[in-house]
Amino acid sequence: MEFNTNLTTQHGSGHYIIAFDPSYIRKSGNKTHGLGRYWSGCAQASKWGLEIGGIAAVDVDNNFAFHLDAIQTPSSKGALDDEKSLLDWYGDTLYQTKDTLSKISTYLVADAYFSKRPFLEKVRSMQMHLISRLRDDADMKYLYYGPKTGKRGRPKKHDGKIDWNNLKDDYFEIEHIDDTTTIYSAVIYAKSFKCNIKISCVFFLNDKGKETRKIYFSSDLEMLAADILQYYRSRFQIEFVYRDGKQFTGLEHCQARSENKLNFHFNASLTSVNLARISHWLSIPKEQRQAFSMTDVKTLYHNKILIDRFIDVFAINPNTRKNQNIVKELIKYGTLAA
Repeated sequence: MEFNTNLTTQHGSGHYIIAFDPSYIRKSGNKTHGLGRYWSGCAQASKWGLEIGGIAAVDVDNNFAFHLDAIQTPSSKGALDDEKSLLDWYGDTLYQTKDTLSKISTYLVADAYFSKRPFLEKVRSMQMHLISRLRDDADMKYLYYGPKTGKRGRPKKHDGKIDWNNLKDDYFEIEHIDDTTTIYSAVIYAKSFKCNIKISCVFFLNDKGKETRKIYFSSDLEMLAADILQYYRSRFQIEFVYRDGKQFTGLEHCQARSENKLNFHFNASLTSVNLARISHWLSIPKEQRQAFSMTDVKTLYHNKILIDRFIDVFAINPNTRKNQNIVKELIKYGTLAA
């Protein structure tokens, strides 16, 4: 965590959010620590294997993620207490790193699975704000801003349930992103959270031309609706870290079975993605840097090894003015076009 945090703060823009997302890891056998059935997003089903809870710092301005830490999820066979759910374990895991995470960002973003009261309360106890997505038919209530009645008893707090198909235009702030997307934002009362939240309700046309809505929220009541939407969408950058780890740095290729060896392997694999990004960018001026591609990094190093071998065997001088341009062109051969 400390090593990756230093990489993040030294090579990013400084505008971060913390992303948390579990990832399924393929693993066979019967003796490996933590084996069980876990949800696989790619297969859209529970599969036998392992799972890691990944924490990443997403650079919002540059739209990429730095891996911070990966903690293996315990299996349900005796590893979790009878009174503790898996969601509680996720919250406790994040709480243990709260001092480090809160120095990077005060916003934690997670997908819709984590939009539950126990997880929200755990995040708020870390002095951080949770950003996530709600059900499309979430049970919400308007806040009452009318005059006091003067009658005895508790003042009126709520002004009826929200009908998502018939919103009160005078209650919501409306922002048009483009011809097909409109954002409705307001502070409302969430019945499941038992507290007020700031929502960003996005109406847009899907591929079939039908109007669809997605409801995003933040526990920060002062947050702008556009920022809620941007931060939640930026969360997906952590998936690219997992993808590069599985395709290029052997995230799923560990044959170890003990907990400490697996933990070292998972973090070494994902940290390698950080190092590959940084080593690739150090040779490129900031104004010329493009989207990071692990495929490009692999191709560049493969080409360089092959060209160095040709130079040695054929006794070619690569330092002449003519050869320098040719060598640079060959090293970049096969990489993505600018």
